[in-house]
Amino acid sequence: MCTRFALHDSFANMAPTAGLPVVILLAVYNGQSHLQAQLDSIVAQSHTDWRILASDDGSSDDSRAILHRFADAGHPLVLVDGPQQGPAANFLHLLRCAAALGLGRHPIAFCDQDDVWAQDRLRTGLSALSHQQADNPALFCSRSVITDAALVPKQLSPLWSHPPAFTNALIQNIAAGHTLLLNPAASGLVCAAAHEAGRIVMHDWWIYQLVTGAGGTVLHDKAALVFYRQHGHNLIGANNSARAPDTTWAIVARRCAVLE
Repeated sequence: MCTRFALHDSFANMAPTAGLPVVILLAVYNGQSHLQAQLDSIVAQSHTDWRILASDDGSSDDSRAILHRFADAGHPLVLVDGPQQGPAANFLHLLRCAAALGLGRHPIAFCDQDDVWAQDRLRTGLSALSHQQADNPALFCSRSVITDAALVPKQLSPLWSHPPAFTNALIQNIAAGHTLLLNPAASGLVCAAAHEAGRIVMHDWWIYQLVTGAGGTVLHDKAALVFYRQHGHNLIGANNSARAPDTTWAIVARRCAVLE
């Protein structure tokens, strides 16, 4: 069930745009330390046609107040109540809510609460996706600048040696969730699948498998378009190991143990 709160009843009353605005899915849980910086980086995007759909997963800090102030300042944001079952379930919930709000055929960008976006993150991804056939599901992702808690750069995320493909998606995730941007065809595919999906371990890997399994296209940009903040409260850390497949499987094993 998708429960809405009174920041805006819906996006329907917001100013119309020439094309389909990007729907930014923002999963929130006790993110007060870095949430405002992420929101500021969204406002600073060179592509200005966006809407935020945020799901708060039961925060006990000031995250809700930050989101309310952001909406009160006139920024387009709808807040929903999360399922309180972890980050993957929260993003799955956001996909279901996007479909329920009539946004399932918009471009969809995924957003972590503690990162900072490069100014051209949306514009770059949308430009790359614009060259795909409209009925072809396509996913854009990129490298990241991995930083410490103060946003001081530490290193770049890896350059993957294997090209994106379903066979690769079975053993390795190269589509980092905080960089994902879907074209409308991929959004429709993923939102429809979200209604049928049970509990998933990692939403980004699930989306990578889904899009490639449906014969879609994955575009991986070598440029770093997100500052990926690492701190003591990350639910899943950066996948920056030279042994990335082993690292990813280790994460899955840990998460499956928790789910059991």
